[in-house]
Amino acid sequence: MIVSVLWVVAALNYLDRIMITTMRDSITQAVPMTDAQFGLLTSVFLWVYGLLSPFAGFLADRFDRSRLIVLSLLVWSLLTWLTGHARSFEELIAVRALMGLSEAAYLPAALSLIADYHRGSTRSLATGIHMTGLSVGTGLAGIGGWLAERQGWRFAFDVFGLFGVGYALVLWFVLRDPPRATTAPSGSALPPPRLGQALSSLFSTGSFWLLLAFWGLLALAGWAVAGWMPTYFKEQFQLDQGEAGISATSYLAVAMLVGKLAGGAWADRWSRSHERARILVPAIGLFIAAPATLLVAHTGVLALAIAALSIYGLTRSFSDANLMPILCQVADARYRATGYGVLNLFSCLVGGLTVYAGGALRDAHISVGTLFQCAAGGLLACAMLMMMVRPRQVA
Repeated sequence: MIVSVLWVVAALNYLDRIMITTMRDSITQAVPMTDAQFGLLTSVFLWVYGLLSPFAGFLADRFDRSRLIVLSLLVWSLLTWLTGHARSFEELIAVRALMGLSEAAYLPAALSLIADYHRGSTRSLATGIHMTGLSVGTGLAGIGGWLAERQGWRFAFDVFGLFGVGYALVLWFVLRDPPRATTAPSGSALPPPRLGQALSSLFSTGSFWLLLAFWGLLALAGWAVAGWMPTYFKEQFQLDQGEAGISATSYLAVAMLVGKLAGGAWADRWSRSHERARILVPAIGLFIAAPATLLVAHTGVLALAIAALSIYGLTRSFSDANLMPILCQVADARYRATGYGVLNLFSCLVGGLTVYAGGALRDAHISVGTLFQCAAGGLLACAMLMMMVRPRQVA
């Protein structure tokens, strides 16, 4: 039940943040801005989201995760609604920054909660099922461009914002934390986690440093695709805004959904006989995703670009199903949410720079296809970094 309840929240988490990227023409006509400024709307969200993620993760390690999740959903949904009522670039930037703050609390708390409910051979699949919500949210974000052309861009933010507020109220009554361990194996009481202690424990592990570099580089590809693929498809293949948004997000979302389920199930099954299975599955996927991304940047055939983008989404998503289970193998159980928050911090800093770089390239009249070429190199480096991770414990 916990995974199904949180699945809807995961979908809203990505839909509300990504939807704006599918409405570029509609938004820039209503609120004049450069392409770099439009990219900055996503970059500012990511930078605030990332900077707050370690602290949000620590709050999840220390306090009631279910209540933190509900509060996060309620606030970001209200801010989604407010986005549709912004009248200037400055107002949009302010709302996006606040949305980054409110969304930061969700993923570390949710994945830590799922890891406690699902131990052993169901952990990767449970995580993967939850993460398919992000894929569905990404796919539904493509509807934003379609709604913007037919009902106006503000309408979409009103609809999804109010839905999130209603779901948060329902979630308050159904979501609960499982009991946490309060004693050490020796029988002595465990002290409440402290942020400095958590960070010291995490960074004393070499494999955590590798995961940090891995997740940051993976963000280069992820946010290049999320932030600029709709615009790239529109211009490269002469599509209208709605067609480009759906072509660049919907097929990708289906592929990512399948990849998260397949990567989770494969890793769970293989982990029964190989302790590094959860590490090897993402690495194998990324060795395939890298050339697929390069093909997207070089083909002039829409069907081939969609196929290559789908292969990227399928194989890159093996990592989403397994990152928290891998973290459970290399980090102290008391600091999992904090660890995920730190990974998110680095990921979002890189992702924010990537989205902004896409806008800067366009302003300099350089194709954002160059960004996707860099992303392919980043994916290859990610695969090699993951191969170097060594587990400290079986998860």
